[in-house]
Amino acid sequence: MADTMRAVEITEPGGPEVLQVTQRPVPVPDYGQVVLKVAFAGVNRPDALQRAGMYAPPPTASDLPGLEASGEVIALGEGVAGLAVGDLVCALLPGGGYAEYVATPAAHCLPVPDGLDLKQAACLPETFFTVWSNVFMRGGLKAGEVFLVHGGSSGIGTTAIQLAKTFGARVFATAGSDEKCAACLELGAEVAINYRDADFVEVLKAQGGADLILDMVGGPYIPRNIKALAEDGRLVQIAFLQGPKVEVNFATLMTRRLTMTGSTLRPQSDLAKARIAEELREAVWPLLASGRVAPVMDSTYPLEAALEAHARMETSGHIGKIVLDVSG
Repeated sequence: MADTMRAVEITEPGGPEVLQVTQRPVPVPDYGQVVLKVAFAGVNRPDALQRAGMYAPPPTASDLPGLEASGEVIALGEGVAGLAVGDLVCALLPGGGYAEYVATPAAHCLPVPDGLDLKQAACLPETFFTVWSNVFMRGGLKAGEVFLVHGGSSGIGTTAIQLAKTFGARVFATAGSDEKCAACLELGAEVAINYRDADFVEVLKAQGGADLILDMVGGPYIPRNIKALAEDGRLVQIAFLQGPKVEVNFATLMTRRLTMTGSTLRPQSDLAKARIAEELREAVWPLLASGRVAPVMDSTYPLEAALEAHARMETSGHIGKIVLDVSG
């Protein structure tokens, strides 16, 4: 293993152009960690927020962007069990994925599912950890319930549609074009709502309301989500693309027995993430191996073109996941 590696760093807060290729020392695994030789790294909205100076990494995390990757285990820290040098895995990362090597807790690694390649596997951790923990662990989605996901053609959305459908929910999704709505329907959504042409509140009210809504838009969507919920409905917030502040009449929550909750993944403890990983291994990885659920791929860029990958993501024209080819 070399002493230095290629990596993409954020030179200063700003647009995609602040992403620059640099040389960094190869990380050394701490207790309970492994080092991966990265094959592919997923590109996600939190990476762009970090690049813009709006989502600082935890104090102990790498300052390099990148919250998921796939690759080969090439070093083990003390206390690691269940993994060996040479294993092919995908992993949730505390940061540092935009690099040839990355260190991460061994408990946050999962095997590459049978039938998937390393590029597909790199798309799994960030979205599947987020969807599983928020829709099922926190939101408590059950078979037969009405589920609405906003941004249905995003990485989060395509994952949420497939998992909710597979576990028996009635799935509704919003998206911003007819092409994106068609993709949502193909993945299993019962109804796909083009938010430019129709009001999702009225669509869901006609169904008796949504039992669970997964939202990453925020802002003016928050009071509209509340209106779209059924009695005893739950709203799970995972991001605020249109802002976190809005006026809400909490009397409505009381009288209709609504629940508002939410979470972010990166700041959670290593133990909390390890618990999510174990639930995914038991409940979801067999679905990936059988082909019942699969990552939706949009585009692939070389590591040196990370700025183009970010530009693609920020157009919101993509359907599914964007990845960086690190090994090429």
